[in-house]
Amino acid sequence: MYMRFVQTKIKPDRLSELRQHYEQKVVPALKKMAGCLYACLMHSKHHQDESISLTLWDTPQQAEAYEQSGVFQQLLQEARPYLSEASEWRIQLSRDLTLEYLPITAEPTVKSYAVTASADENLPAHMQIPSMYLRIVSPKIKPGKMEEFKTLYSEEIIPVLRTVQGCRYAYLTESMKEKTEIISVTLWDSIEDAENYERSGAFDKLTEKVKHTFSELYQWKMGLEKEYRGRVATSEDLTIQHYDIVAGTSFK
Repeated sequence: MYMRFVQTKIKPDRLSELRQHYEQKVVPALKKMAGCLYACLMHSKHHQDESISLTLWDTPQQAEAYEQSGVFQQLLQEARPYLSEASEWRIQLSRDLTLEYLPITAEPTVKSYAVTASADENLPAHMQIPSMYLRIVSPKIKPGKMEEFKTLYSEEIIPVLRTVQGCRYAYLTESMKEKTEIISVTLWDSIEDAENYERSGAFDKLTEKVKHTFSELYQWKMGLEKEYRGRVATSEDLTIQHYDIVAGTSFK
């Protein structure tokens, strides 16, 4: 299985229109594409200008065929009114040597991942339920420890997640481009269930089982925290992102 993320910057006051576009245009188009198993539109809990379209595919070749067919670009163009027009400006000299200020359009970021482990082979059912919630955990893995981390995730983490109230699906995905980039994606009945999981200490216990596979910088951070009994932030900290699922459906 193959997971594809399209991350976009949106105009916060146009989310409802983007959701309508996704339901009426994107979902029907994806339903016609060979190999597309599931699609959902997510909105960040903490960054109101961020949304992600998540799709699951049988193979990476089928996802690539979707992009090359022109359908993706057409759908993106139709969604332009709801996306941020520019996130930065470029300054250049014109032919008459006067300064020009040109906005740079904030293009979507597309990331691709192979699903290397999952808690359930069955895909999520139709999910236009406002309370559905998605949680993404992104660790940085030490070189040479990726296979050990994946084994521990399959044998230690997934069995626990299957027992946690409200946790419907769990996927471990590995970047198709970055060898040390891996993310855990879990889908929940509600934000309350996900928060209860974190507050219960279960997440910390599971992290304890795999943290020796995290990057050298993360190991250094843990050593400092233990020595000075305080929190230390680094560029390779374990990141946790939270999203509401605002539209979605399974094609299987």
